Amino acid sequence: QVQLVESGGGLVQAGGSLRLSCAASGRTFSTYAMGWFRQAPGKEREFVAAISWRGGFTYYADSVKGRFTISRDNAKNTVYLQMNSLKPEDTAVYYCAAQRGTYYYTASEYAYWGQGTQVTVSS
Repeated sequence: QVQLVESGGGLVQAGGSLRLSCAASGRTFSTYAMGWFRQAPGKEREFVAAISWRGGFTYYADSVKGRFTISRDNAKNTVYLQMNSLKPEDTAVYYCAAQRGTYYYTASEYAYWGQGTQVTVSS
């Protein structure tokens, strides 16, 4: 019922920045917690960041804490991931996801997923 479309990926040098966007359909965006996950070739999907319904609470993987910032604009039905100080190990396909609950770190709890956007960080 919820459609998500990621954008903003690309190629960047180590130490650079990118901002990913995830646009959602519908008028109930504010009732969903939103998360970002990533998956590198040959690796399992891993949690990156999440944000609560109103945006008052945010959660980050240890590997990105202090470098990435998740935010949302419910009026625009959009969630963002600002990525600074990028490292080659951040290279992956990044996915946004939505859930009605609060199990922020658990991929299986997210009911809706976007198609992903590629982020490549060169050294």
